[in-house]
Amino acid sequence: MSVPSPLGVRAYEAADWPAVWTMLEPVFRAGETYAVPREITEQDAHRIWVELPRAVRVAEDETGTLLGTYYLKANQAGPGDHVANCGYIVSPAARGLGVAGTMCRHSLTLARELGFTAMQYNLVVATNEVAVRLWQKHGFAIAGTLPGAFRHPKLGPVDAHVMYRSL
Repeated sequence: MSVPSPLGVRAYEAADWPAVWTMLEPVFRAGETYAVPREITEQDAHRIWVELPRAVRVAEDETGTLLGTYYLKANQAGPGDHVANCGYIVSPAARGLGVAGTMCRHSLTLARELGFTAMQYNLVVATNEVAVRLWQKHGFAIAGTLPGAFRHPKLGPVDAHVMYRSL
């Protein structure tokens, strides 16, 4: 399978929220990849995905159907604000089509444009092997592994990686 053509990435708009929430909710409820409460409210999800980040983007196909979303923010405040942090979610129907890779490339470019000099993923769940391989393909290295740092709902405590790359 390949990326739907053409695949565009654009700025999030308020009208996108219902479609974004339909992507976020099942991932958050599953509790297998994001360190958010599984019972998170839609309002709290909106706050962490849309209101707090510096930028939010959506990926869409030629018909305007949303296929994925990502946020970009400073990883830390003050002396750490030159390092970006992102989170990505792809619609279940678009998984395996290259959407996450497209959003990753887009986020790296956007982070550079916004003045960031590096990007860090703080908690890449080690059992999410597809994500680990994808981020490595895009130049991220495992900077460290946190033993048992993620409580997986099916597997119990599993390792989580901190992944990093310069921009």
